[in-house]
Amino acid sequence: MSANYPDRVTPAAAIPVPATQATAVEQARAVAEVAAAVQVAQMNPRDMNRAWEDMKAACSRLGLAERAFYAVVNRGKGPSVHLARELARIWGNLDYGVHELHRDDVRGMSEVRAFAWDQQTNVRSSRTLQVPHLRMVKVDGVQQRKPLIDLGDVYLNNQNIGARAVREAIFTVLPADFVFEAQEICRATIRNGDGKPLNERIAGMVDGFKQLGVTVAQIETRVERKRGQWTAADVAELRVVYGSIQRGETTPGEEFPDRVTAAEITAQAAATPPVPADAEGWPDVTPAGGQ
Repeated sequence: MSANYPDRVTPAAAIPVPATQATAVEQARAVAEVAAAVQVAQMNPRDMNRAWEDMKAACSRLGLAERAFYAVVNRGKGPSVHLARELARIWGNLDYGVHELHRDDVRGMSEVRAFAWDQQTNVRSSRTLQVPHLRMVKVDGVQQRKPLIDLGDVYLNNQNIGARAVREAIFTVLPADFVFEAQEICRATIRNGDGKPLNERIAGMVDGFKQLGVTVAQIETRVERKRGQWTAADVAELRVVYGSIQRGETTPGEEFPDRVTAAEITAQAAATPPVPADAEGWPDVTPAGGQ
């Protein structure tokens, strides 16, 4: 009981749960690992000139340039996680990753943390996300939420969301001009292709989209120019879209939807029978067989 308030019972102090020996060892190991990483980074600082030259060489390769961007309908476009990881490797002394902190199958929710840490400058960026166990699917032209039941689907969904978050975390700790120049070099590499003339690259791109069920007319509608008027920039943008489709980030139907022309709308209206009208000119809405 309390001295000032005899009727009031003072709650007992919470007794901390003792940590096991394995937990204590793991905590000590984690602290030592962080300290060692910082010490090694300080003893071996990055060579800025080498990093810039390595970035230029890497972004000049078509293999990386074709994976350096993404383009998804309703989700925007920009530099991809593949470019972010490559730039992080080249920059050096930079740790990044995705941790699944908690998974609640009852609520259908996971907690995921993505981070990027420049161990040399001690600049850190992290994001903690609540990831629903859901996937957006289109049913009869309408986007709907589909619950994820399979454990593999839940894992892939968490990793997909985490990859987007770690991409932003990496770009946050990297110098802005370093990332900007990397993107410019990648775009130039895609425009130049692998040394083939523009006509040959267009033909190869058309054949690739044809295997996905996309016609030349659909491509022309997206580019808003006929095939003979396509430029190297158009081909570069379409290659980004093609890569996003190949990686499963989007679908041909989402990128090249069927569009109804004005002529088709007029023809459909002409084929629709008119609604019967009453004597005053209003549509006849009287139910069949009665008043």
